[in-house]
Amino acid sequence: MRIVIFGTGGVGGYFGGRLAQAGEDVIFIARGEHLRALREDGLQVDSLKGDFVVRPAKATDDPSRVGFADVVLVGVKAWQVSEAAQAMRPIVGPETFVVPLENGIEAPSQLAAALGAERVLGGLCRISSFLIRPGLIRHMGIEPYVAFGELDGRMEGRGGRLKRAFDKCVGVQAEMLPDIQAAMWSKFLFIVAVSGVGALTRTPMGVYRSLPATRQMLEDVMREVRAVAQARNVGLPDDIVEKTLANIDATAPATLASMQRDIMEGRPSELEAQTGAVVRLGLELSVPTLVNTFIYNALLPQEKKARGEIEFPA
Repeated sequence: MRIVIFGTGGVGGYFGGRLAQAGEDVIFIARGEHLRALREDGLQVDSLKGDFVVRPAKATDDPSRVGFADVVLVGVKAWQVSEAAQAMRPIVGPETFVVPLENGIEAPSQLAAALGAERVLGGLCRISSFLIRPGLIRHMGIEPYVAFGELDGRMEGRGGRLKRAFDKCVGVQAEMLPDIQAAMWSKFLFIVAVSGVGALTRTPMGVYRSLPATRQMLEDVMREVRAVAQARNVGLPDDIVEKTLANIDATAPATLASMQRDIMEGRPSELEAQTGAVVRLGLELSVPTLVNTFIYNALLPQEKKARGEIEFPA
């Protein structure tokens, strides 16, 4: 398959790198020093599932020079999706389909608004991986997993082609799911909880999941997300909160969520796409989200500072 990775950070770099390692025709969209490093030295991935280098790596910052893709995997940050959708128009042909791997649940609708709903699948991934320096991705934890499916539940052949490509990869578990909406919301419930509580407490997962007060906060966040999902007629399991807490307990204690890491290091984060989305959707649906609202309001000043919208007094 001809696969374009739109956003070659920790997520796009890892999964795109594994696809290239498996022999697929992968083109990476990147910028600046990261692009230069990819072109000169290839894509280096240090992983718990085995280190590897993609050399040479096909990489460009100009989508208009790529031609039509079979599939576009979108790995940009959630707040960049709408802009990315416009930029990827030259690579989206009549048979192209697009799979977002962002943490939020709004990326499919944002991509559909720009590219057409018929070209967009739902998607998600699980991994803890980061861009360490230009050209180097480090997989630091969590078994790499990717899932995708038609948003209307049809099990069509186009997703099957991507599944077969991933099945050839080392270090990736892939699934094509009939209810990708429920899967995306299940992942969303997890990531909103660990991102929000992690960013608020500024501690690793092993700390805030162990203290009774912050563990209760995790549970409250998840119950609010579940209530919003139910109001949108998303079929989450009755025991989704308990299962997700068990998954959190099984995660490496030093784990930091990517939103948490960005906030702690003073960078723009996915606050609006994660906790902010829960608050917005809760207001639209008249579902109370008191704990998520508290976390959102507490983190908002830091987010605005990181985006240059406000300054803190000296």
